[in-house]
Amino acid sequence: MKLFRKKRRRSPDVSALSSGQSITLAPFVSSLRSYSLEKLRADTHAAANVTMLALPQSIAYAAIAGLPIVHGIVCSAVAAMVAPIFASSRLTVLGPTNATAFMLFSFFAANPQLGSRSGELLPLLVAMVGIIAVLGSMLRIADLLQYVSRSVMVGYISGAAVLIIANQLKPWLGLGPFIDPESSSTFVGFVIELTHALPHAQWVPALIGLTTIVIFFALRAWQPKWPIFAITLGLSSAIFGLLIHERVGPFAGVETFRTFSFADLEHGFPGIFRAGFFKDFSELIGVACALAFIASLENSLMSKSLSSRSGERTEANQDMFAVGVANIASSIASGMPASGSLTRSSLNDTSGARTRFASFFTGLYTLAFTLLIAASGHWGVPLIDYVPKAALAALVIALSFSLFNRRAIRICMQSTRDDALVLVCTFVATLLAPLYVAIFIGVAVSISLFLRKASRPQLVEYGFDEGGELREMTDTSRSRPIPAISIVHVEGDLFFGASELFRTQIQRTVSDPDIRVIILRLKNARHLDATSVMALEDLIHFMRGKGLHLIVSGATREVYRVLRNSGVLLTLQEGCDRKLGESNLFLSSPRNPNLSTRAALMRAQRLIGSDKARIKIFHDANQGKSAT
Repeated sequence: MKLFRKKRRRSPDVSALSSGQSITLAPFVSSLRSYSLEKLRADTHAAANVTMLALPQSIAYAAIAGLPIVHGIVCSAVAAMVAPIFASSRLTVLGPTNATAFMLFSFFAANPQLGSRSGELLPLLVAMVGIIAVLGSMLRIADLLQYVSRSVMVGYISGAAVLIIANQLKPWLGLGPFIDPESSSTFVGFVIELTHALPHAQWVPALIGLTTIVIFFALRAWQPKWPIFAITLGLSSAIFGLLIHERVGPFAGVETFRTFSFADLEHGFPGIFRAGFFKDFSELIGVACALAFIASLENSLMSKSLSSRSGERTEANQDMFAVGVANIASSIASGMPASGSLTRSSLNDTSGARTRFASFFTGLYTLAFTLLIAASGHWGVPLIDYVPKAALAALVIALSFSLFNRRAIRICMQSTRDDALVLVCTFVATLLAPLYVAIFIGVAVSISLFLRKASRPQLVEYGFDEGGELREMTDTSRSRPIPAISIVHVEGDLFFGASELFRTQIQRTVSDPDIRVIILRLKNARHLDATSVMALEDLIHFMRGKGLHLIVSGATREVYRVLRNSGVLLTLQEGCDRKLGESNLFLSSPRNPNLSTRAALMRAQRLIGSDKARIKIFHDANQGKSAT
C-alpha cells in the first residue's frame, strides 16, 4: 500500500517535485515474505549483541540530555521496534544519540524556564520532531540533505564532543552542587564556573571515574569484541555501587541514578488541548526543526555508510519517514528524540543481522530489560540505584573522544579553504551558540560559500575571424581598433545570487565611450529567475538612457519562456518594428549555434548604420584574460 503514487506528468516543475520513489507504508512486508528460521537465528543473535550496547548507551544519553534515564531506555526500545517497519535500510537501529541528546540539554539549559518543565514538554517536543520529519519526507526534503556539506557535520560533532566532555566533568568530579546552572548555560560560562569550582572537586567520585576508565580501556585492549561499555558499567556498579549503597566510609552519599518504577512508564501523550499549548509550541518549534534536521541527517549519513558496505540501495525520504514515525511513537511512550545510531547500526551489521527484524528484536530485548529494571525496584533490589553517576560520566567522556574523527577533520581542513572555513565556523558556533542554532549556522555558512562559487557567471568576449567563424578572442587579437560592438558570451547560472555581478560586469563594459551595442550570447546561461530578469531589465533601461542598444542572441527556449512570462521580453523588443521583422532577441539554432549571433551582429550593424562594424574584445584588467 502506497502513501503516494506517481501521477501523470503534467509539467517539468511538477514532475521534478514528485520525482523519485514514493513513500511506502509497509516495506517490511517483502522482508516478512522471505523470512526463514535461519534469518531468525541470525537476527536474534545480532539483536542480543546490540542490546548489550543499546541499554547502557540509552542510560548515558539520557544523562547527557539531563533527563531521567527512563526517557533514554524507553526511546531505545520503542524507536528500535517501530523504525524498521518503515525504513528502507535493513541495518539501521534508531534510538537516542550523542548529537540529539546534547542538543536537547543545550536547549533546556539555555531556557531554564522551560528546563524546569522538561518532563512536561518532552512528549510534545518529540512529537513535533516526528511530525516535522514525516512532513519533510512527504515533501521529499530528504533529497536536499545531500547538499549539506560533510564539513558541517564534522564540525558540529566535534564541537558537541567538547561540550559533552566538559559537561560530564561535573558528575565525575562531584562538582554539581558548586556550579550555577544559569551561569554555566554557555560554554564560556561553564568553563569559568568549572575553574572556580575545581578546588571543591571530590576525590571519591574522581576515583570511581578513573577506575572505570582504566577498566574500560583494559577490557577493550584484552577483548575488543566484547560489549565493553556494558561490562565496564556493570563491574563498576558491582564494586562501587555496593559500597555506596551500603554507605561504606567515604563512599556514603556519592550520587547514583534512581531506578524507575512502572508508574514512570506511563504514557505521556502530548497535551494539545491544554492552556498555553500554542505558547509552548512557538517556543519549541525552533529546536524541534533542528532536532528533526539533525536526526534525519544523521540517519541518512549512517544508512548510506552501511549501504555502501553491503551494496544495497537506500531511499533517503523513506528513512526520514521512519525517523518521523519512530519519534512520534517515542513521544507517546515518553521517550526522548530518536535518531540513527552509527555505533549500534554498525554493531548490528558486524553481528550478522540479516533483515530489518534484527532491530525489532533489539527493541523487544530492551523493552524486556526496561520492565525488569522497573520490577527490580518493586522487588526491593533497585538495579539502577547501584550505578554511580561518576562511573557513567567517565565512560561518556571516554566514548566522546571517539567522536573526534581525525581523518575527517584532516580531509576537511586540507581539501579546500571553504571546507576548512565551514568546519571552523560550525565548530565555533557549536561552542558559542545553542546547538539548535549552531547547526543552522554551519549549514548557512556552507550554503553561502556554495552560492558565492555558483554566483560567478563566466563572461567571455567573442568575435568573428577572417573566415567568418565565431571564436573566443585571444590575447594576440587585442591589437584591433576600438570597436563599436561587443559580443559577450555568458556561461553559468544567472539565478538571484549572480544577478548583481552580471549587471555590474556588463555596466563596466558599457562604460567604454565607443561602445554602442552589446550582444549578449545566453546559449549557456542557466536558471534565470525573477532577480536576474529584473537585473536584465534594469540593464536595458540603463543602456537606453545612454543611447545604447542591447541584443540577446543564442537564447534557449527556457530563457525565452522566462523573458516572455515575466514581461521583460516586451521591454527588450521596444523600438523594434516587428512588421519588418526587426528583433532584439535571437533564439539558438540547434544546427548551428553561431547563426543567432550572426543575425544579432547584422541587427547591431543596422543599428549603428554600418555593415563593417568591428568587434570589441572584452578584457578584464583584474584577471588579465578574456573571462571574468
